Amino acid sequence: MRLSSPSFQNNTALPTKYAHPGVTGGKNLSLPLSWADVPAETRSFAVSIIDPHPVARNWVHWFVINIPRDTHSLSEGASGTVMPPGSKELFNSYGEQGYGGPEPPKGSGRHPYVTTVYALSVDHLDLSLNATRTAFEQALSGNIIASAAITGFYER
Repeated sequence: MRLSSPSFQNNTALPTKYAHPGVTGGKNLSLPLSWADVPAETRSFAVSIIDPHPVARNWVHWFVINIPRDTHSLSEGASGTVMPPGSKELFNSYGEQGYGGPEPPKGSGRHPYVTTVYALSVDHLDLSLNATRTAFEQALSGNIIASAAITGFYER
């Protein structure tokens, strides 16, 4: 499986428009994503964006579950507006439902934002909107057929 974005290449900087509104110029637009080479037995997808930087301590920027199996992309700014039917956006570490863009503390260095798409063997994951990262990972456990990830960086 392959994951890509028309807005950045793997291991390059994320454009500021995807940053949280607390960042000058940040518009909090969710990243445009597309995935290919999906296993035939896929029944649904999940997406995560996590900042594993030591200062951020696995800050959750986006969890999406129950993305229909015939969906192979999310458009720029889809969060909260044009998500695929049946998909469910969970709360992020900001306490907001949906996407929350980068807002690393000033002077904390370059933060990695790891975006992962998971091809799942189930149609539906039953998670509450405020599911933790641990609960998300437990729900995925045993249901992942394939996954792909890309990393974008942001620094203030």
